[in-house]
Parts: sequence; structure tokens; C-alpha cells
Amino acid sequence: MAVPRVWKSASGLFRSIVVGAIRAYLGFALRTTRWTFKIDPQSYLYLTSQEGRTAVVAFWHEVLPLTPALWWWAERQNPAVHLRVLVSRNSDGRVIADVVAPWRIWSIAGSSNTRGKSKGGAAAMLRMRASLLHGCLVAITPDGPCGPRRQTQQGAEALARLVGKPVIPMGASCRAIRLKSWDKMFFPLPFGRGVFVSGAPLWPTPDCQMQDPAFNLQTHMNNLMEQAQVEQQHAAAGHIALRPQVTCPSHIWKGVGALLAPALPLYLRWRQSKGKEVAGRVREKMGFATCPRPSGKLLWFHAASVGEALSILPLVQACLRQNAHITVLVTTGTVTASTIVAQRFAHDRVVHQFMPLDVPRWCQRFLNHWAPQAAVFTESELWPTVLGACHARNLPVVLVNGRMSASSFRFWQRVPGVAQRMLAPFAWVSARTEEDAQRLRSLGANSQLSPGDLKTAAPPLPVDAQVLADLRVVIGERPVFVAASTHAGEEEVIARAAHIIRQTYPSLLSIIVPRHPERGADIASRLNSAPRRAQNALPTERDAFWVCDTLGELGLFFRLGDCTFIGNSLPVCPGGGHNPFEPARLGCAVVTGPQVHNFEEAYQALHECVQVVHDEQSLAAWVVRMLSCPEERAVLAQQAQAVATVNATLPDDLAHQILELIW
Repeated sequence: MAVPRVWKSASGLFRSIVVGAIRAYLGFALRTTRWTFKIDPQSYLYLTSQEGRTAVVAFWHEVLPLTPALWWWAERQNPAVHLRVLVSRNSDGRVIADVVAPWRIWSIAGSSNTRGKSKGGAAAMLRMRASLLHGCLVAITPDGPCGPRRQTQQGAEALARLVGKPVIPMGASCRAIRLKSWDKMFFPLPFGRGVFVSGAPLWPTPDCQMQDPAFNLQTHMNNLMEQAQVEQQHAAAGHIALRPQVTCPSHIWKGVGALLAPALPLYLRWRQSKGKEVAGRVREKMGFATCPRPSGKLLWFHAASVGEALSILPLVQACLRQNAHITVLVTTGTVTASTIVAQRFAHDRVVHQFMPLDVPRWCQRFLNHWAPQAAVFTESELWPTVLGACHARNLPVVLVNGRMSASSFRFWQRVPGVAQRMLAPFAWVSARTEEDAQRLRSLGANSQLSPGDLKTAAPPLPVDAQVLADLRVVIGERPVFVAASTHAGEEEVIARAAHIIRQTYPSLLSIIVPRHPERGADIASRLNSAPRRAQNALPTERDAFWVCDTLGELGLFFRLGDCTFIGNSLPVCPGGGHNPFEPARLGCAVVTGPQVHNFEEAYQALHECVQVVHDEQSLAAWVVRMLSCPEERAVLAQQAQAVATVNATLPDDLAHQILELIW
């Protein structure tokens, strides 16, 4: 820092006044600046001293007055973080040390030896080494204290190599004037915009070079400075809205999660005993990883259940296709969804884990291990604690296929502050429909892409061609009615409807595919011991029903059927519906019950070609009509197929937007 000569000779009371004035102004200017911290996820772990990690933080001498803002940010993330800053032994260095000391930024005096004169460099190196080994961050200006400007000396790399710690390169910019000093130092002005940008950790190698052969530390830091200055200038001009730093969307929610944490492992074990968790992977729900993190950039997708997992399939494939150097982490909340991921994401660049419950320590543990470069949430997966943890790290988060039902919208309207703090920091949101977009926007999601439903962009459900051919031989010419994704209570209605249909078509085979395969045995027992697919049993001519209690084979059953009922929609169950685009995409004639509020927009788009029934009589009448009028059935199926394939380019468009976040 350039200090006027009158200050260099100041002492006593006058010096205290000068130091106090500098501190007061600097604190005022920095605290009234709207800062955005774009921190690399791996560097975040070091800058906030997660699990005792330490590093050498490198920034150019010109941004020295801005660095307290970075320290205040880091301290909010982890109050236990400690910082030491290398300053010179001259009067400039002493002023800097006195200014920042009340902010708990402690100084180490010393600099490089020049012209044979010792300036305490060796002693400072030993103190910095001790600090790093005892859990403190150490900040260095590689071009200080006297330049040349933006040219690195060997101190930062030598220190990192000595202690085996990484160097975190930093860039910064804010509304400021430039002093006429050798380094053109920033003099921050209040009430402006500011940006801190970090690069990934750089590890020293024995030959004194950093691991990345394409860039050295100097190049990294210059690039980060340019990036920070461009983004700050754009933000000041109103061209982009920088994401605000958010620490936790809801302290109450976070506190409840922490309070319940001791009891939740027992709850998870109980779920395991009921078959709702996978033995050996229960600890994943507590944030403990069961496999190592792949090297390189990691893109995280979260899909709660089967429907969401299937909807992101084309998006994940598009990301992997567009960027050959990333790995994808897919998290789910249910066992059935994990099975779908294993079946449909059989790729060496895709890793599956269960999503941790929304408990602060568990979410932090998960993020510490996986350290993704960006996170993609699906539909209505809005968990305050994990989103708060992502936002606190400035991890880019997006919402695809964003869904906000009327009931969910009413709930979030009761807690608008929580909703706004969750949604406002999203890099962007892509809603399913314009109605969803409006609801999300009113709750705080300001940055939105054009709406589009990924479920209209998915590829047709897969099938094993040989298995399909073999089953067609077994079934022969029998008419086939498929009841897919059924829930408790609906099978009885379907059985009564099938009885009515068989009065016209005695050879009818009704295939029942329960949404939850574990219900298969109970359903079969109530249908005169119907054969079960899970037991590799095939239907004979005498069997009126075939219970297909397996996962990942809907593409097979839809292709076998002449007409299809989509479950979770009749008045006898809680309702909400399931995705009608899956059978429509395969050219099926589709019927549903009236309770389809979870897929209201999809059914509205299909309203001209999807029939709504309320009971066994109306369901049976529709099936009989479809079997009796194959021309009408074919027309309805073609209309539904055209609607279900309208957004074919959406996955590639969204993948491009997502990959732009990985810098």
C-alpha cells in the first residue's frame, strides 16, 4: 500500500488518528459495496478452512485494500478460520498491519532479500510455514512489496512446495479509483459493485512448476483479474445481475434439522427394515460417500424419484455428449429411482449417490466430498438447507423442469422470505410451463429461461427387442390392456373394469404395472394368484391378469398394449397422476382418471387425445371402444405422439446453458 511520506514519519497520537481514519473509511467503503464471490468449489474448502484445510492465498498487490471483504466472507462461512497476511517490514507494512489488526487479520512481517540486504524473508517463511501447518490461511502478494507489477516472485510457490499446500489464485475488482503508485492500487469507493474470483487450487511439483503445464501462477492471476473486472463492469452497467451471497435460507429450518439429526439415523434404519432404503448405503443419506470423487470437473444432478430421474436422462446425455471431460453425479431420494439410474445411466462417467437429508452437517459433508462445479435440481426439489449450503459456496445452481403446483405455491407464499432467499440466487430457472414460470418468478426466481417440459423431450422408453418378440409370441392375438403406475385402491377398479370388458372381449389380458413393485405379491394374491413378472412367470391363456412388478420395463409393456391407463389418477387413491408422455411417445392410446394435478399442463396439452374416466364403467367403455375402433385408436395415438415429441431440441439447449456455468 502506498503511504504518503508524512504518514511514514508520523508517530504517537497523530499516527493513531491516521490509522483509525484509514480503517474507518476502508471498512465503510468495503461494507457498503455489494460483493459477489465466485469461488471455485474445490478452493472453497480451503478458503473456509473446511476440516482444517489450509492454503496459500495469492492476489496482486493492487487489490490489497479489498481483501478484508474476502476475509469477512470466509469468516461468515466458518468462524473458526484464521488468516495471516505477509507484509513488508517498512512503514507501509506497519500501517497495513495496524489497519487490519482489529478485523482479526494478523500480519507476518518480512519480504524477499534484495541487494544482499535481509528484510526478514527467511524468518517470515518459517512463520508462514508454521501458520499453515497449524490451521491458518496465509495470504501473499507475489508481486509485492515493490513490484514489478503483476510479476510473480518465487515466494508463494516456494512456500506451497515447502509445506505441501496448494496456492489459491485470486482476482478482484470493485468500484474504485486507481492510485498513482507502482502497482496502480485500488482505492475502493462506497456503494458500488465488487467481485472476487478464485481459480482452482494449484499444487506445486518438485520441479518448482505448478501442475497445470498450460498456465503458471502469474497467468492464472492475470486471467482472474480480467474476469473480475469484466463482471464488475457489466454488473455496474446493469448488464448482468450478480448472484448475492446467501448463507442460509432459513435459520429455523436449519435449526430443526440440526435438532432432529440424532434421531434421523434410527428413522433411516427403520426405513431400511421396510425395504425403503438400500442396505449398505443408508449412510449416504447422512452425507457419507460410498465411493471416491472422480478427478476433474463434476456436474451434479438431483432427481428425487423415478419421474424426475427419467426426465433428466436426455439432459444428462446431452451434457456428456457436449463435454467429454466432465463426470456427472446423479443423486436420488428413493430406492426405485436409484434402480432406474443404474439401469438407464450405465455410463462410466455417471456416479449415483443418495441425496442426504436436509441436515446442515450432512449437507456440508456431502458437498465437501463431492465439490461439484455446478448443481442441477429438478422440478420442485427445493430444500432450504442444501440450497443454502450451495449458495453460501457460490456454487452455481439451476432448476430445470421447474414445477410449482398451486398447493406448493400457496405454501411458499406463507413464507415468502424463505422462498425468495432460496430462489433469488439461482443462476437461472427453466420452468415447465409459463404458469410455473410466473409462480416461480413471483416467489423470487428472477433469472429464467424460456419454459419447456423435459418430459416432452425424452427419448422413447427402451426395450429389449428379443424379449418383446418372445412375449408377443406368448400373448398371441389376445387384446391387451395395460394399467401402468397404479397405486393402492386402483387395482380393484381395474379388475372390475376388466371383468366388464371380458364380456365383449373374453380373451382380454390385463397387464398391471404397480408404481411400487413391492406391492406385486399382494396385488397378485387379490387377483386369483395372477402370474408375476418379478418371478419370471408368463401369462397363460387362462390368466386374465399379469402383474408386472418390475422396474425399468414400462417401454416393454407399453409396446405390448393396445390401450393404456395411467395410474395414480382415480378418486380411490390420493392422486396426482403420472407422466402421460411416456406412453404417448410410443404411440399408445391413453386414458386417465381425473386426479392429474401433478401433470396438469401435460394433460392440458393432450386434452384432445386423452380420455378422462372416473370409475370402472367409464374405463371399461373406453377400452371397448378403442378395441372396437382401431382407426380411432390410431388417430388418437398419433395426435398424442405429436404433442409428446414437440421439444426435441430442449435437452441440448439446456445442456449448453448448464455447461457455460462450469468455468
